Amino acid sequence: MTTLDAGFLQAEDSDPHVSLAIGALAVLTGPVPEQSALLSTLGERMAACPRFKQRARVRPLDIGPPEWVDDDDFDVADHVRRIGVPAPGGESELHALVAEMMAWRLDRARPLWEIWVIEGLAEDRWAMLMKVHHCIADGIATAHMLAGLSDDGVAGAYPVPEGAEAAVELPRPGPRGDWWTGLRDASVSTVAATARAVRGAGEIAAGLLRAAPASSLNGPMTNLRRYAAVRVGLQDVRRVCRTFDVTVNDVALAALAESYRATLIRHDEIPQHDSLRTLVPVSVRAAGDLDKADNRVSVMLPYLPVEEANPVQRLRMVHARLSRTKTTGQRQAGAAVVGIANAVVPYPLTAWAVRLATRLPQRGVVTLATNVPGPPHPLTIMGCPVTAVLPVPPIAMRLRTGVAVLSYADHLYFGVLADHDALPDIDDFAGGIGVAVSRLVAASKRRKTARDRRGLQLVVNA
Repeated sequence: MTTLDAGFLQAEDSDPHVSLAIGALAVLTGPVPEQSALLSTLGERMAACPRFKQRARVRPLDIGPPEWVDDDDFDVADHVRRIGVPAPGGESELHALVAEMMAWRLDRARPLWEIWVIEGLAEDRWAMLMKVHHCIADGIATAHMLAGLSDDGVAGAYPVPEGAEAAVELPRPGPRGDWWTGLRDASVSTVAATARAVRGAGEIAAGLLRAAPASSLNGPMTNLRRYAAVRVGLQDVRRVCRTFDVTVNDVALAALAESYRATLIRHDEIPQHDSLRTLVPVSVRAAGDLDKADNRVSVMLPYLPVEEANPVQRLRMVHARLSRTKTTGQRQAGAAVVGIANAVVPYPLTAWAVRLATRLPQRGVVTLATNVPGPPHPLTIMGCPVTAVLPVPPIAMRLRTGVAVLSYADHLYFGVLADHDALPDIDDFAGGIGVAVSRLVAASKRRKTARDRRGLQLVVNA
């Protein structure tokens, strides 16, 4: 395992109330397949990823990182299980069951994944919850693993556009003397990148050490969870992006900021500019490695502007803060630290450092927000259409709430996992995300109407 992969095992060991599994919940229509057919089909499709038949073996006294070894007793029936949702089988019952199952730790004596087939949903539906330990994969890799279970496989779920070419060009030799110029420019670029990474490392350290204002969102965790989800139209989100020249991630984080603001107010807390420092994972995965079973992420730690009441101004502030964070080197610093730890620092030292860091009561970061691109086209699994894919993030290290955002087909899905005591109003929180997106869509429509009127007036005056 890499140092980053092993770190998720150590973080889980540091808190008995934490389960560091990533979840993806697929909701399907049609009859539930028989167990024998499920075991045969899913077992065959999961064989494409050797990690699913391997377990983690920890070395004594941390003399080296944990290693992946083949599980000689592997049986797919130990990992694909069935469970029924209580009547009447609606969204609240499904979400409550997901929350309970995500709190269960995966068995370290076996390969660290499970698939739960959930029966009893209303409207001739069933669901499939895929749990994968974070030491195996990050969110992007997990989404690809789920797509690999579909009838068309990963290639069908993530089709490559015709004529697509590699985005990276190799340098080409030019006229005599250009090699020296290239070397000089590369040296200057390297020095600048190093300085940016050092500055970013300082900002990350400061963010972890500087305590945020006291909040119900940060603190010790129980072993109980709550889960809720909401979906919004992807075309609506893209309309907001075009109107205000922002990204999908900007819109998602601005919607989260509005819902967190409303939640703090409901909890009789005053939203401040430093109330919500947020852990935002950033993928450093190359386009050709999307299906590799491992973690390839860095981090950013921006403040989400919960102090701002105006939705459009809040969106602009999110865009500005993320743009600034990207330029300060936090992403590069996180990747560099992981690279150095893998290549230079002896594993016993990194293991000790991670255990110490995860046991200390950090109070600087309040929540997690992660965004994962999902399949752009609808999937089917064993002939059953997948109508929704809901992400489930892990929570740990006193971050009592986490939000994962996943695009699937024509929608953007927000999955919220929270400690049971931190967010009793989790359904209001999830609903607030949808309301926030609707307000931004309405603002973009008003902006377009105003522009059209100005354009019409110019034509009339002419």
